Amino acid sequence: MKLSPRQEKIIHLVKESQPITSEALAAKLGVTRAALRPDLAILTMTGILEAKPKVGYIYADKPYGGLVYDYITNTKVKSIMSKPVSVTEDTMVYDAIVYLFLHDVGGLTVENQGFLIGTVSRKDFLKISMGGTDIHKVPIGVIMTRMPNIITVSPEDNAYEVAKKIIHHEIDSIPVVEKQLIKGKEQLKVVGKVSKTNITRLFLKLSELK
Repeated sequence: MKLSPRQEKIIHLVKESQPITSEALAAKLGVTRAALRPDLAILTMTGILEAKPKVGYIYADKPYGGLVYDYITNTKVKSIMSKPVSVTEDTMVYDAIVYLFLHDVGGLTVENQGFLIGTVSRKDFLKISMGGTDIHKVPIGVIMTRMPNIITVSPEDNAYEVAKKIIHHEIDSIPVVEKQLIKGKEQLKVVGKVSKTNITRLFLKLSELK
């Protein structure tokens, strides 16, 4: 596994000043804590660093390709994904919010004949609901995020890459898609989704590793 220059710098700082908090690391590197979050997640996930609650990070001095890392990178998205929860772009925002809570999910995919055309999150619903707009009259198509600004994964991607995307982009879930060529145009068929809950369940399974 190849580390980025910033990840190498983080390791150096931890070795030099351990235990060290994320706030202190961010200050030394001149970045925000949010910017460091993906790097710290990767370094702890791979066993290079260890996070001590209320103490900070220490250097764990473990191999980069440890059991946890191997397990996660060998786990395919298709084995952890769940069924997508989808609506059409003409669904009214109010109805979509009801649908969201009935299914207890953090976001919805927007489809046209099974193909991905957009996504909408709880943050999107919150923004329009607080703006005084009549959500009974506004369709999802008005507030959804459209391609190419949607982060997706394929069933054959591994769980490690998906977890990185969720952390880096600070999103609740990612649509799982298969590319299909329809009338000479590439379309994305929605076959599932991976959420923070799916990733959490995967990490719980790590306790079963011997």
